[in-house]
Amino acid sequence: MVKAVNLNEKLAQFSEHWSPKIVAEYNGNDVMVVKFKGEFPFHSHAETDDFFLVLEGKMTMEYRDRTISVGPGELFIVPKGIEHRPVAEEEVKVLLIEPKGEPNSGDSTERAPAVKEWI
Repeated sequence: MVKAVNLNEKLAQFSEHWSPKIVAEYNGNDVMVVKFKGEFPFHSHAETDDFFLVLEGKMTMEYRDRTISVGPGELFIVPKGIEHRPVAEEEVKVLLIEPKGEPNSGDSTERAPAVKEWI
């Protein structure tokens, strides 16, 4: 990469929810932007932590026994192996960092494919 990435410009290029878009690569990781609205299935990642940086809007991270609110400018990391579910009542824009090839939904029976699109 030889230029800066404007995250607002990247986020303006799509409207679908729960479909991360790769904007950069970093040490074997995909740096992605995504829009959330509604509930994602409960899932966990056995081999990696889950990194979320809220850029705009508010979300909650639900665990089976508690809920944590995450707002603009806040970073949240779910430790590997912990079952969780991101939820957003209104659209939220998030930056994610995940190892290349990691499925969005970890070990969930509703497993999302690891295929992620560059924008």
